[in-house]
Amino acid sequence: MNISTLAKDIIEGRRISRQDDLDIFLSCDLKKLCEGADHIRSCLIGERVDLCSIINGRSGGCPEDCKYCAQSVYNHTDCEIYEFVPEETIVNSCKMYESEGVNRCSIVTSGRMLNDREFEKAVHAYETMHATCKINLCASMGFLTAKQLHQLHQAGVTSYHHNIETSQRYFPYICTTHTYDQKVDTLKLVKAEGMRVCSGGIIGMGELWEDRLDMAISLAELDIDSIPINALMPIPGTPFEHEKPLTEDDILRTIGFFRYINPTADIRLAAGRALLTNDGKRAFQSGASASITGNMLTTAACATIRSDKQMLQRLGRNITPDYRTKCLWHRSSKS
Repeated sequence: MNISTLAKDIIEGRRISRQDDLDIFLSCDLKKLCEGADHIRSCLIGERVDLCSIINGRSGGCPEDCKYCAQSVYNHTDCEIYEFVPEETIVNSCKMYESEGVNRCSIVTSGRMLNDREFEKAVHAYETMHATCKINLCASMGFLTAKQLHQLHQAGVTSYHHNIETSQRYFPYICTTHTYDQKVDTLKLVKAEGMRVCSGGIIGMGELWEDRLDMAISLAELDIDSIPINALMPIPGTPFEHEKPLTEDDILRTIGFFRYINPTADIRLAAGRALLTNDGKRAFQSGASASITGNMLTTAACATIRSDKQMLQRLGRNITPDYRTKCLWHRSSKS
């Protein structure tokens, strides 16, 4: 079977499993892989693009030893360190993202989890955003309990982000202070709460191609809704500072087979877009259907969001956020 035929079969309902021969994704022609992935995206996702932006709610001082991370206390970087930011700052950023037409925004915090006082602040901030904004709300706050996830859900959060990072085999090579299974357990709690699940990982950390394929299969088995793919940007002071950056072709091949293996999930561009040409235009023609956009709390975020939207509009993609579509539908149904 060739890669184009496989794309047609997936559109018609076939799903890739661990029992399949996955070597086809590594040996096939890249151009045909990307064309097939884009065809799957077009048929099963459509032309809409999900744009999300993040608010860096707490930075640095993380007690976990993830080798890729600038915020780990085990690494020696110039990462800025600050406690949970004021609610006013968070809400103003959320309103700015909504005004720019971003579909969802997320508070992202460093560390294994928030302490009780900080978590209360986070819940109150989400309650305020939910009451004053229409934008969809996401959270990324480490290992939460079922009770905490329920509190966030009640506060208006509909999506939770928690990366598995890599394959189960390779995970101990990048982190030893928590396990891959703990990551998976958290994702299952998110699913049980009825929230949308966002989980992906990082490529270019010295893993094998087989590890990337395994991660794609694992995410399919977990029925993940949104899959951010980060390409490692080596950070001075981390154990991976001398890793050679990935080529654009390697990133595109990864995005392509992630689309084949997770045909109905949002494949989301995340860190490492600087390694892609034309703001990732080819990636959006290779199966990607979503992206993180903006620059967290900086005013430069607006320029980045606008350039992303312009590029996507030129590709003929629909960037109207869900909440604006709902408003338009509600108005038309009344008239």
